[in-house]
Amino acid sequence: MLILLAVPATLALAAPAMAQDDDGAPRDGIDRFFDGLRDGMDGALGTLENWTEEVGPAMRSFMEEMGPALAEMMDEVKDWSRYEAPEMLPNGDIIIRRKPEVAPDGPDTPGDPVTPPESEEDDPIEI
Repeated sequence: MLILLAVPATLALAAPAMAQDDDGAPRDGIDRFFDGLRDGMDGALGTLENWTEEVGPAMRSFMEEMGPALAEMMDEVKDWSRYEAPEMLPNGDIIIRRKPEVAPDGPDTPGDPVTPPESEEDDPIEI
């Protein structure tokens, strides 16, 4: 038990001695670096805080309105890698098309996708 207490006490006493360099220059440089980093982050965090105050109410409204539809879509789609990027149609609808499926052994010619049979699952998802 005494040894367990001696180890942390020794480390605690040795830490200040290890931190004190002969010339202190490297330590000063590190301190200045972190001071500059902290000052830069203060400005960025202030800007982020202002932005969240402006956008927060709109985001809350968006999530209240669209949240249920997004949750339903997340339940319906199991593998997002099988879909293209969302696309906005001229009428304002947003669709997400399925990528063409490729046969397990590959198409006959490179770049020739295999057309899967039509089914309800193959319809694009409309948001």
